[in-house]
Amino acid sequence: MSIQAYQNNSVETASPGELTLMLYNGCIKFIKAGRKAMENKEIEKKNTNIQKAQNIIQELMVTMNQDYAVSQEILPLYDYMNRRLVEANTKNDLEILDEVQGLAVEFRDTWKQVILQTRQSQHAQSGQA
Repeated sequence: MSIQAYQNNSVETASPGELTLMLYNGCIKFIKAGRKAMENKEIEKKNTNIQKAQNIIQELMVTMNQDYAVSQEILPLYDYMNRRLVEANTKNDLEILDEVQGLAVEFRDTWKQVILQTRQSQHAQSGQA
């Protein structure tokens, strides 16, 4: 199986929670790549990677389940991250990229914990049945 086929298969078989985790990881990856390109004065590469990170944040905003109260707290943070990425891109500001990367890492790490806790409670419930 090729790497591309494996990646496609892992996306197709992933749960919604795992897909969200993949989006966070992708966002972090693109911010890091944008940062490296910015440091190397590779303007086109910087722009492409930061825009990919923005696209992921926009996808997270669009697909967020609005039924939960917490989404009203998270959406403004996603919007903030998106605006800061635009600013980092136009000003070539490494500090802003670091700030947004830090937020993305926090979201990812929190989301990982949610997935683990959900799995543990599902296993505990299935063991009691």
